[in-house]
Amino acid sequence: MKVILTQDVDRLGKKGEVVTVKDGYARNYLIPKGMALQGTEARLRSIDSIKAELAKKDERHLRKQQKLAEKLATLSLKTEIKMGEHRAFGAITNADIAELLKAAGYEIDRHKIELPNPIKEIGIFDIPVHLGEVTAMVKLWVAPKEQ
Repeated sequence: MKVILTQDVDRLGKKGEVVTVKDGYARNYLIPKGMALQGTEARLRSIDSIKAELAKKDERHLRKQQKLAEKLATLSLKTEIKMGEHRAFGAITNADIAELLKAAGYEIDRHKIELPNPIKEIGIFDIPVHLGEVTAMVKLWVAPKEQ
């Protein structure tokens, strides 16, 4: 079956390409997940207009990501960590940062927050948040928790 890809699919093709796949793969996976459109004769004839439509959609999505990145760049999050003598009890993870962002009104998946290691110290940190093609830096202030 011929399908028109609506997004990049690993090991298959790039968005806008016409590829031939097995019927079951197209009907049960690609089309229901919105990754492809069935390659009917009418669609194959109008492939250029479909590509233009997909490009417009991508441009709108990119603009939304850029606006969100600009808002996140101005955001400054504050949190506290319990401290003992010269060391922290516990750590701040990307899930904690996702909760702080949610409290600030931004619904960001924790997997998009790049934190190689949990934060176990006091200070100011720049946390990268990946929004697809755009990456925003969020400032995180970590202070000692008053006991």
